[in-house]
Amino acid sequence: MIENLFFVGFIGAAVSLLFAFFQGRKVMKYSEGNDVMKKIAKAIRTGADAYIKRQYTTVAAFFGFMFVVLLVLSLASDGQLVNQFTPFAFLSGGFVCGLCGIIGLKVATRANVRTAQAATEGLNKSLRVAFSSGTVMGFVVNGFQILEVITWYTLLRFVFLRDLSESEANAIIAQTMITFGMGVSVMAVFARVGGGIFTKAADVGADLVGKVEAGIPEDDPRNPAVIADNVGDNVGDVAGMGADLHQSNSGALVATVAIGFAAGYGVAGMLLPIIVCIIGVLMSIVGTFFVRTKEQTDQKTLLNALRRGVFIAGGLAAIGTLPAILFIARNAGESAGRMGEFAYGIFGAVVVGIVSGFIISYLTEHYTSDASKPTRELAEASETGSATLIIGGLSLGMRSVTLPMLTISGAVLAAYFVSGGYADFNIGLYGIGLAAVAMLATNAIILATDAFGPVADNAGGIAQMANLPPEVRERTDALDSLGNTTAATGKGFAIASNAFTALVLLVNYVNLVNGKLEAAGRELLNLSVINPPVLIGFFCGVAMVFYFSALCISAVQRAAMSIVNEVRRQFREIKGLLEGKEGVQADYATCVDICTKGALKEMIAPTVIVIVAPILTGIILGAAGVVGFLAGTVLAGFALAVFMLNAGGAWDNAKKFIERGNLGGKGSDQHKAAVIGDTVGDPLKDTAGPSFNNVMVLATTVAIVFAGVTIAFSLM
Repeated sequence: MIENLFFVGFIGAAVSLLFAFFQGRKVMKYSEGNDVMKKIAKAIRTGADAYIKRQYTTVAAFFGFMFVVLLVLSLASDGQLVNQFTPFAFLSGGFVCGLCGIIGLKVATRANVRTAQAATEGLNKSLRVAFSSGTVMGFVVNGFQILEVITWYTLLRFVFLRDLSESEANAIIAQTMITFGMGVSVMAVFARVGGGIFTKAADVGADLVGKVEAGIPEDDPRNPAVIADNVGDNVGDVAGMGADLHQSNSGALVATVAIGFAAGYGVAGMLLPIIVCIIGVLMSIVGTFFVRTKEQTDQKTLLNALRRGVFIAGGLAAIGTLPAILFIARNAGESAGRMGEFAYGIFGAVVVGIVSGFIISYLTEHYTSDASKPTRELAEASETGSATLIIGGLSLGMRSVTLPMLTISGAVLAAYFVSGGYADFNIGLYGIGLAAVAMLATNAIILATDAFGPVADNAGGIAQMANLPPEVRERTDALDSLGNTTAATGKGFAIASNAFTALVLLVNYVNLVNGKLEAAGRELLNLSVINPPVLIGFFCGVAMVFYFSALCISAVQRAAMSIVNEVRRQFREIKGLLEGKEGVQADYATCVDICTKGALKEMIAPTVIVIVAPILTGIILGAAGVVGFLAGTVLAGFALAVFMLNAGGAWDNAKKFIERGNLGGKGSDQHKAAVIGDTVGDPLKDTAGPSFNNVMVLATTVAIVFAGVTIAFSLM
């Protein structure tokens, strides 16, 4: 009976995707404004579409290469190194992840101009348009996440593996799910890194020459990089973020589904995380109807409008999960193992995940919102120049790591013990995975509060370029500043859940390798921290994290330098451009092309390093070295990501706090110092930092998929 509940997943996925469809239709019914606004929006849309087409063409070639490698390994080893489903699961994961990004991009590049037009009528209407476009991304991500997992389970269990015993089939299903997750992670890293390089190169170049050197307003049509900047918001902060959050969701889900088998919960253990996701989707739909505001532009009012929807969705999801757990535990029979014994503990793990997500959200908001003390103090540091502002931002970012690290540590321990870890290690590990799933169960509304930010940013640019009344830009700027805070919050959710997920996958790797070693009659792993391969692996993992960061940041630097030189050239050579003479227009297309070429060229190396590093570590140091490598990657990646995200977010909102007329306002020395600080933070918060959401899980899934290769070819 309980197995039939897997088909509920198709219903849950359909509800999520249908809600996204109707929200998209709702957005399209709003007015696009005047002809000038439509022309600007079309230029942004064309640039974004062109970039995505070229990026996905490049990524498709890489996926083709990896498919051949996995297929050869499968055929040459008769499924011993990787199973026969691995190449196809890898491809499907990447395809669906990329599809989520494309859908979000298509909606966002049509919602931006509608948000700008809505801002001419009021703040609440503008918020509703931008937020509705964000819900499309949120519910598409969740819907496809559930659909792909359910589809793979159905095909494997009832078609390809129907003649195998339940335990044999579940073991293959678990490993195939993780391979599917590897495809998602690879696509997400490409999307995040490539989109992040594009958007920050354009943003930094436009700000340094436009605001600081020329002294013209943000999004001024005289700035040749202004269209590239707006295109970048979409390819980096919408398409890249959508792929990123899809990976976070899928990673947590497939890891928990896989560990459900090891915990002895059988079909029930694999089903429960899917049901938790479905409940989260339904409650997120309810939460969206509570997001609205009055005509006030202070950040506290706007934050409360979004908090209300998120908190209601999370609270209802927690309440709805308990009866689902009890029903599954009592109706799964022997296949549920000891789930009935630990049912209330499992519910406790779900609550731990939801609450810890809210805590991480609050901490991120505290350190990055300009309604909070840390960011306002950072803005005040601009009164003595950009150097003190940058020093203050570094300090804020470092300080902000402490409480999230302690929160995650406490949440992992709590989820482990309340779910039954005191009785069985794998049962406790299942609780940790379920906490990660629960944290992201309402990700549809969390992502909606994140995805509307780039739309509002674009709306502000369109308002500026179309010369709309000042109050319109004031409203879009308020939403943009809010979007910076909610984007940091969404990234905080993602990095926290991925830390949970990576831990579960790490233990899954240990269990898998020990199982293979035991079957071959070989000695099990020695995971003592004083075992040289483990210790060396740990250092290698930390080194990889910092090298990956360096590649991402230097890529932004090189691309931004090209944009700076191009903008300076156009100001110098196109007569009358800087003066704003009628009929003189900047060459926007060249800046878009420079960003596109730079992003596509620079995104390859960081992604390849994350894939190759765990494989090489396994061959040189053995499986024990891989465990150390993954531990170093997770710990250093989490800490560095939180530092980058919060420092960058605080610098950005300090700038916007000044732009709203505080501490001298736009054009003042304080504003120029804040712009410098923001440009330093841009590649941290939007390129390198959020990429670690994917890096931690990608490295771990690669290690699991290639575990057979490590054991067969290790030098140690």
